[in-house]
Amino acid sequence: MIDDILNKAKLGKKLTDEEYLELLKIDNNDYLEKLFSIACYIRNSQSKEIKLTSTVHITNKCQIQPRCEYCGFAEKTSRTGYYDAFYKSNEEILNAIVSIQKAHIPRVSCSGGYGYKGRQAVNACKIVKENSNLEILINVGGDLTEKSVEELAKLGVDTVCCNLETINEDIFNERKPGDSLKQRILTCRRVSSAGIGLSSGLLLGIGESVEDRLKHLRYLSSFKTLEEIPIMGFNPYPDTAMADYPSFPLKEQLKIVAITRIMYPSIRITMPTPTVGPENVEFSLKAGANNLATVIADNYPLEVKGVGSPEYGNYTEVINVIEKLGLIPQTI
Repeated sequence: MIDDILNKAKLGKKLTDEEYLELLKIDNNDYLEKLFSIACYIRNSQSKEIKLTSTVHITNKCQIQPRCEYCGFAEKTSRTGYYDAFYKSNEEILNAIVSIQKAHIPRVSCSGGYGYKGRQAVNACKIVKENSNLEILINVGGDLTEKSVEELAKLGVDTVCCNLETINEDIFNERKPGDSLKQRILTCRRVSSAGIGLSSGLLLGIGESVEDRLKHLRYLSSFKTLEEIPIMGFNPYPDTAMADYPSFPLKEQLKIVAITRIMYPSIRITMPTPTVGPENVEFSLKAGANNLATVIADNYPLEVKGVGSPEYGNYTEVINVIEKLGLIPQTI
């Protein structure tokens, strides 16, 4: 049965929910390898180019209370994360942008905590657009008003990310008691209505079911400008409410990448190097991903802590992995 489903996927035929659930439940290594091979075949038939995305973390001063149970990014949440509070100055943001462009990385993600109604996002976008030719992704979750989305559109923002993380509302409310799933969905709709490319993805392993994951992937198609799906596996941060919760298995994370590639053949599938682990970048590419995020060059002037894990991918090492696989790193 699995062979029939995989052959159907390779031919580009639509799969049913029942067929996707069968793929999600694969635990045989031979079938997994075949699944990954088909996902790569689908990706490579579109393009062998792999996008690289660096980052600027604007601020970790996040006003969400109570804190998200897994967060190690916000101030005073984890001793291994960004523990001390910061808000990057315009000069610091500019210096980071210049260094990213000099390293020939084509894209930057500017992200930050809640409580600014998008002002931090608009300011960062303005600096990037006025001082570089980098593509920019803005990621401040649901902390965007209708006005700030309109301002980002006028500035020519390339992509706005608002991860729903899970669409199981009970799990969302348990893990993110100070946040709002409805507000995040509203933000995604505002971004789509403004004609801005939308990035929205899944945080795997926080209590959701396999069926929840499939429902989530299907739901994302309701956003008309969806262009990117980040796939993130949970990793525990010390000192947080979920410090003793198990990490999401790499094999299961890669399985979701491959299934997402089958469901969305031409979508950009993002693997943040911190959440997959820099040492596992090769496997994410072998599963069908085509964007590696939080890629940091040696000339970067700011301290970086990965979101989801303090580790991150080094630019030179990432480039070497991409080329070793016969893929093409996108550079400027």
